Amino acid sequence: MLKKITKRAAHKRKGQSTVEYIILVAAVIAALLIFLPGFRTAIQNTLTSGTNGMENMAGRLQTSRPLSP
Repeated sequence: MLKKITKRAAHKRKGQSTVEYIILVAAVIAALLIFLPGFRTAIQNTLTSGTNGMENMAGRLQTSRPLSP
């Protein structure tokens, strides 16, 4: 019975630990966005580059083969 309780408590702690790490990473990213203006610009450039690449590929795929009627 005691083993079952400790096993359950250990599993709960593992899940809690994961949530704590996620919160910590989110806090670090938020701090970087607030205090480092260059970091915000780098993220924006990365997102813009990715978006442009996807739009270009979608356009190339659309014109590569005509749709059949």
